[in-house]
Amino acid sequence: MASLLPPVHPGEILREEYLAPLHLSAGALAKKLNVPRTRIERLVAEQTSVTTDTALRLGRFFDTTPEFWMNLQTSYDLKVESTAKREEIAAIPVIHAA
Repeated sequence: MASLLPPVHPGEILREEYLAPLHLSAGALAKKLNVPRTRIERLVAEQTSVTTDTALRLGRFFDTTPEFWMNLQTSYDLKVESTAKREEIAAIPVIHAA
């Protein structure tokens, strides 16, 4: 069954739920995480995915878990891909296990 909610990029969550309330820029966060500024800028611009390295750093900094950030990415990727390949996936036969 398809989700009624549109996919939400992890960069949107990072930008709106974490950076904005803290009045923290992507560049300032990148400095605190010891990563290139462009990595966080591209993430909050929804131009790149959360990597495992970034998830570890975000989890530590925001006192969440790396799994939280990776699950956001996985959920986004699955929704985007399932929409893009809806007909192709629907054409695959279903085999029920005994």
